[in-house]
Amino acid sequence: MAQLDVQQKLAILADAAKYDASCASSGSVKRTSRDGKGVGSTDGGMGICHAYAPDGRCISLLKILLTNSCIFDCHYCINRKSSNVRRARFTAQEVVNLTLSFYKRNYIEGLFLSSGIIGSSNYTMEQMVEVARSLREDHNFRGYIHLKTIPDADPALVEQAGLHADRLSINVELPTVSGLKRLAPEKSAVRIEDAMAETRTSIIDATDARKKFKSAPRFAPAGQSTQMIVGADAATDGDIVMRASSLYNSFDLRRVYYSAFSPIPDASTVLPLQRPPLMREHRLYQSDWLMRFYGYTSKEVVAAADETTGMLPLDIDPKLAWALKHRAIFPVDVNRAPRERLLRVPGLGVKAVNSILAARRWRRLHLADVARLTVSITKLRPFLIAEDWRPVALSDKAELRPIVAPKVKQLELFA
Repeated sequence: MAQLDVQQKLAILADAAKYDASCASSGSVKRTSRDGKGVGSTDGGMGICHAYAPDGRCISLLKILLTNSCIFDCHYCINRKSSNVRRARFTAQEVVNLTLSFYKRNYIEGLFLSSGIIGSSNYTMEQMVEVARSLREDHNFRGYIHLKTIPDADPALVEQAGLHADRLSINVELPTVSGLKRLAPEKSAVRIEDAMAETRTSIIDATDARKKFKSAPRFAPAGQSTQMIVGADAATDGDIVMRASSLYNSFDLRRVYYSAFSPIPDASTVLPLQRPPLMREHRLYQSDWLMRFYGYTSKEVVAAADETTGMLPLDIDPKLAWALKHRAIFPVDVNRAPRERLLRVPGLGVKAVNSILAARRWRRLHLADVARLTVSITKLRPFLIAEDWRPVALSDKAELRPIVAPKVKQLELFA
């Protein structure tokens, strides 16, 4: 077999990395160089993905695998041992050179590096750590680095990864233990959670140390994240929401990412034949947002799902679905209601609520004032009271749903 050049490897390993969704760079910190001549900055083609920081900045990352070869045979993974795909492998130095080359051309602002398991978990982790170490120490690289760590690797290697990377992530893979045991029997849910707990402890210890000593080293200052595959097993949306909530509470995760299962070549017979609607993935992200920024509990989000199937509706967002099931608490008076009640109004985002709270200190708000803060006032009208607006009592009839529900178009994966 002919030896591949770097460009051919990049084509293979960048394409193989697209299935991993957890590559956002939110929460990174500014790194200062030793001599003021460092390469790259977090302020700031092929293998390039785009993530968004909390302030809205679009951040470009080189998103690749170290290798798509793997000793594991997870049914849902295109890079599994038995998969008939073209294999490639970067050396640590090739990844370093690619990252620096892309950086100097202003193509990217950081690196997201994951890998299949080659040789052993420790050997693979050593190679990934070497990439981050070389970038930081040999080249004074100040850009963002996100490393996907391996649960079975020696904790000492993960410790080294955290000292060089801005963010670490460990994928729980599937929402349920039974699903993981069925589709990835070589992986252990207990070991995955143990590794996440160790990373959490290291982050807390480093944060405490920096409060006392400014010279103390940082450890994964952008925290840790994880990813769940949606639709590869029988887990319902309710199962996924409850699992995500548990992970947030147990491990102080920055993000849980959801990746809609995509059928792969030569798929195992235990996998579904069709991908789930991509809108399902979108609804799960919306439910995640409700728990993180809108004060909803996981049980409240699950209450928005169908009681029989456990699935969130696809035609309306979970916030609207919850409101339609709890019509008795509406309408909400925009001139008097506290912040937590305003956040429950369908169509009102966090920024809009903050603007309402600031504006009403000086005058009574009319419906037109609220309309200027939202994309569509149609969804809001039945759920709020303004100085010049009071809706009729919310009916328990189903006719309200088509009035406030927008038409939904199916989304295509990797469109």
